Amino acid sequence: MTTAALLAVNGIEVIYNHVILVLKGVSLTVPEGRIVSLLGGNGAGKTTTLRAVSNLLKGERGEVTKGSIEYRGERIERLTPSDLVRRGVIQVMEGRHCFGHLTVEENLLTGAYTRGLSRGDLAAELERVYHYFPRLKTRRTSQAGYTSGGEQQMTAVGRALMAKPAMILLDEPSMGLAPQIVAEIFGIVRDLNQKEGVSFLLAEQNTNVALKYSDYGYILESGRIVMDGPAAELADNEDVREFYLGVSKEGRASFRDVKAYRRRKRWL
Repeated sequence: MTTAALLAVNGIEVIYNHVILVLKGVSLTVPEGRIVSLLGGNGAGKTTTLRAVSNLLKGERGEVTKGSIEYRGERIERLTPSDLVRRGVIQVMEGRHCFGHLTVEENLLTGAYTRGLSRGDLAAELERVYHYFPRLKTRRTSQAGYTSGGEQQMTAVGRALMAKPAMILLDEPSMGLAPQIVAEIFGIVRDLNQKEGVSFLLAEQNTNVALKYSDYGYILESGRIVMDGPAAELADNEDVREFYLGVSKEGRASFRDVKAYRRRKRWL
């Protein structure tokens, strides 16, 4: 990845409640205009990594105790989340977190709150979002809390797009969604990347889908980066295929085989 780094995370450690060490020297790079996946099982540290970048750790009684985080060459550890939003770093949190009592369109408008746009510019920005999410246009007057999980995920990403981001931190976009909706959302992510130039750092347990749409990937285990590389190479890696996709040289492995492999494998 020779493109200039938009985001550089350098050997960070994160501790919760002054006691629990969650991230142990995590380093990664997101080049400008690329999609980078952060992969790993539940509890590996993916969400914590995203929150360290967006400075949302304090709400969970966490803090970065070592290392540095740079965005466009500037240290950002001491910036507030709102400062980062104004600089173009937006996080779409796990579980969507739409305002259930507001309509879909009102949710989208909250994303542009910090930009101070005129009414005409707001209308133009809404149309831009509806171009990528035509389903939201038909549901724009519906309360977000009564829409489907896929529509709420689209609303959350569309709300982030209204803030005119340079980078979106996308946490578990496939969680709880049908495969067809997951493919649709990841297709929109790719369109936003290619047509709008938005960079993505996405945390995802669905390794197969994430690597299909990403340029590069990092695999987290127990708070450490244990493997990284171009997405296509990771998808073809024998260890990754067996450890995360349940596919071995002999074909698809059984659940018992995967459990045995997990016990044998020593990533660290």
